[in-house]
Amino acid sequence: LEGESKSAFALVRPPGHHAMKVVHGNRGFCNINIEAVMVEWIREHYGRKRIAIVDTDCHHGDGTQDIYWHDPDTLFISLHQDGRTLYPGSGFPHENGGPRALGKTINIPLPPGCGHASYLEAFERIILPALARHRPEIIIVACGYDASALDPLGRMLLSAESFGAMTRALRQAAADLCKGRLVLVHEGGYSEAYVPFCGHAAIAALAGSSIEAVDPVADTLATRQPDARWVGHVSAHLRDLAAYFEV
Repeated sequence: LEGESKSAFALVRPPGHHAMKVVHGNRGFCNINIEAVMVEWIREHYGRKRIAIVDTDCHHGDGTQDIYWHDPDTLFISLHQDGRTLYPGSGFPHENGGPRALGKTINIPLPPGCGHASYLEAFERIILPALARHRPEIIIVACGYDASALDPLGRMLLSAESFGAMTRALRQAAADLCKGRLVLVHEGGYSEAYVPFCGHAAIAALAGSSIEAVDPVADTLATRQPDARWVGHVSAHLRDLAAYFEV
């Protein structure tokens, strides 16, 4: 915020996005909501800022949603596996903010089996337009890697490059909207073999590196992507969601 650096990556443990305003023990491995601590620290030291939190963890960020449900200055977007198939069982489109902040919570549930193209379409149709409307002064990303195809908890099909692509999109949005201010906070991700490659791709993209991230299983994942009918179904779902949130 003082211009010393445009972006940062917070490598923190344990994760935080399931911790609510009132902490109900260790929910989803989370004790303290790290993104919320950051937001409140920023506001205490720099005044009330318009902030956007984009949560790409495979699980719905129900704790962050709870904390900022009534806050019109905080846009919370969660892109996650459908809550009917995964903990914590929430994060549906109708959950879109309290009376004072209607539309400032955006939930994008995706059915299991979605891959690279589905996530990037969600960014193009919903996330980037929502950020442009909110015009945040800083963008915070709850960056979980449990949507990777090798994660033991999630059922998505993202590759390391998927996390690089999402980070590049957010880096460009931050450059356009808030002087490049972008902070990634490490959330979930439970494949010990693959998380380092996903994190490397995200950090390289955050730094604007032209070095191509190493991905030892990219060719294998390419053969596991959904067929055309499934992609068409998800695309229609995202189109409907985009129309819902625009209203």
